[in-house]
Amino acid sequence: MSEPSHGRGINYLFTSGFSAKTEPHALEVFIARQIRHLAIPIENRNEQNPIPLSQNVIKDSLAHFADRCTLCHANDGSGQTPIGKNVNSKALDLRLSDIQSMSDGEIFRVIHNGIRFTAMPAWGEGAPAEDKNSWKPVHFIRHLPQLTPEELDQMEGLNPTTKQNQEEEAAFGQFLQGKDGAVARTDTSHHH
Repeated sequence: MSEPSHGRGINYLFTSGFSAKTEPHALEVFIARQIRHLAIPIENRNEQNPIPLSQNVIKDSLAHFADRCTLCHANDGSGQTPIGKNVNSKALDLRLSDIQSMSDGEIFRVIHNGIRFTAMPAWGEGAPAEDKNSWKPVHFIRHLPQLTPEELDQMEGLNPTTKQNQEEEAAFGQFLQGKDGAVARTDTSHHH
């Protein structure tokens, strides 16, 4: 007689713990989703996005997403980044039906409040009723499955960069303008 599937889930937790290196068991995913769903009061789950959808909202939220969300979720929303693949729980693919089927209110609450015991930070500012900046990305998350190559290119230009990357880009720009000595090595870690 085989062990019930829920028994394998419990045994799985005892043998691998809650390691960020292993894929969560289906039972762990199911429980986490149920807890997330139940943690959002029904009146908040049923909230409709108060920001009307427009091209300007998509443009603004594309820039917001490119600047704040892509380190974990990637420009395309896949979660396939070095950070997104190695945090616990792994960054979700925001294009999938599990996310796209969430209500506007649920997505807003995740953005505004974050998710405890995960890498998802709380981005909300002030009281939820006044937080218009967390509603705009809800439209963009809904837009992710239809993202165009042009939008992806635009996002790459909006992604955060390190100070070293900025210095290298500035030096390269000066070099292209023909300024002498502009291409100075910015990485001094190899010097003795």
